[in-house]
Amino acid sequence: MNLVRTVLGDVPAGELGVCDAHDHLFIRSPALPGRELDDPADARERLRSFRAEGGRTVVQWTPYGMGRRAGDLAALSRSEGTRIVAATGLHRAAQYAPEVLARVMPGLEDLFVSEITDGIGTTGVRAGLIKVAGAFHDVDAHARHTMAAAAGAHHRTGAPIAVHLELGTAAGDVLDLLCGELGVQPRRVILGHLGRFPDGVAQLDAARAGAFLAFDGPSRAHHATDWLLPGQLASLAEAGFGGQLLIGGDTTVPGTPGMPYLLRRLRPRLVRALGEDAVEAMLVQNPARAFALAGA
Repeated sequence: MNLVRTVLGDVPAGELGVCDAHDHLFIRSPALPGRELDDPADARERLRSFRAEGGRTVVQWTPYGMGRRAGDLAALSRSEGTRIVAATGLHRAAQYAPEVLARVMPGLEDLFVSEITDGIGTTGVRAGLIKVAGAFHDVDAHARHTMAAAAGAHHRTGAPIAVHLELGTAAGDVLDLLCGELGVQPRRVILGHLGRFPDGVAQLDAARAGAFLAFDGPSRAHHATDWLLPGQLASLAEAGFGGQLLIGGDTTVPGTPGMPYLLRRLRPRLVRALGEDAVEAMLVQNPARAFALAGA
């Protein structure tokens, strides 16, 4: 049986239902001072709105050191009847104070494994995926280190690896490292933000490599490529890669429509462009495979 590790324990992958494949209930970043998502009451309202639109699972990509509030995730999952998957992992170096990086980088793989197998801090909440990040059109030294740790943790735990592609770039370099050098199966890798770099050739290459492709953040400010999303997804589906496509809200700052927008506004647009079955696959069947633990 394929299992997904949620904040309340492992569940059969087929029970995820409609899934927001990339979002944040809580996140803090020095790059966005004063714009934190750090309010459990706000998170509760967003979950309720998402569930009212038919949503059943949210995958939070917030990694180590960025305000995950794992204990609150568990409480929210219980109270709102919505499954939540939490992340371990590490973002780009710019998201952390130097002293934090100095402390965690030497034992990064073991940290990831511990948060997946034992739990995040003292909460008992176990992470279900590993989030790492590339650089702009590059895999820099920080990314190489974190991705090597993520690959090692994946091989030890079966947890999938989710990758923040900076402005949607460097998908090929990321896959060369994770899958070519580090031995991760492409179907265990989820590439985020591909829609922000609307290069059809790069998107097709990533799909042909076998990775899952997450098109996320359609309601965020200043994303001038959002209007291209239905066409991009349609092109990939028509090329035979509909089974690798995921969609998510990627809410990172207050005031973003995020989770409810994903189902209330984006879903009908995508149904018109791709059909009901294709969109159902992106929201239900594909996430069930993408976020399952390998070997579980």
